[in-house]
Amino acid sequence: MNKALLFAISGLLVFGAAACSDGGQTGQNNPDAMDSTEQLPDAQTEQANQDDTTNDVRQNQLESDARAREQRGDTVVGDMQRADGDLENEVRSKLETNLPESQLTVASDAGVVTITGSVPTQEQLDMIEPLAMEVKGIQVVNVNVAVNPAS
Repeated sequence: MNKALLFAISGLLVFGAAACSDGGQTGQNNPDAMDSTEQLPDAQTEQANQDDTTNDVRQNQLESDARAREQRGDTVVGDMQRADGDLENEVRSKLETNLPESQLTVASDAGVVTITGSVPTQEQLDMIEPLAMEVKGIQVVNVNVAVNPAS
């Protein structure tokens, strides 16, 4: 019995070591080394990414996701805390849906949301705080956003 147990444990250890021997690269386009520098996308790729965020299919998906999160948020009862990641995702999605040309990042810490980045107009800047406050579980919104008109 002891030999069988010893054999099973050593087999698991050998299998685990073999499975972990690959360097953890998750995709063929990922860098081989941790210290390799990342290349920024060229203007054409950047424009294609921007077009993707403003197309009708993407907008419909964002709106659908926002509605689903709001419905799930409606089940939050009382003073129950929501996870920071959930708050960040919901605010980010709401901002992407309503301010598609903005460049914003969202961070959350115990119901305090900080939004940084830039928007093309003052009207969009004025919309950020009210949109974020619509999300259940947010207590304070700090807006550190600059207005940078599109060139």
